[in-house]
Amino acid sequence: MTRWLVSSALVVAAGGAAEAHHSISGYYNQSRATTIDGVVVEFQFINPHPSLVVDVRGNGASERWQLEMDNRFEMTDIGFTETTLRPGDRVVVTGSPAHREPRRMYIQRLDRPADGFSYHQVNNRPQLRSRPR
Repeated sequence: MTRWLVSSALVVAAGGAAEAHHSISGYYNQSRATTIDGVVVEFQFINPHPSLVVDVRGNGASERWQLEMDNRFEMTDIGFTETTLRPGDRVVVTGSPAHREPRRMYIQRLDRPADGFSYHQVNNRPQLRSRPR
């Protein structure tokens, strides 16, 4: 019985991990680019992909966008930390919109005009044009 429970738990865990990690092109439309200008609400420097929540103002109303970044290990290698992006930071972001979810995108470029910080994807590799704080 114990062996069966452990085996079942491993199968469920493996299935959850496979479900959590997805193909970028399968989830996001890489043939289109969307640009937003907004304010960071939340930055989660998590595995497998850090995420960013941004409020975008337009016509007096605010829309909340969910943004996904490259994998955390590559982000760490180029100098990103959990404090690189903070609530209140104004960011201009260009990326691939999700196929089925409105206001969701995969970041290809992120600029923080206040200090010139710039992150972008080059040949599917993250790069910084200036150092994060």
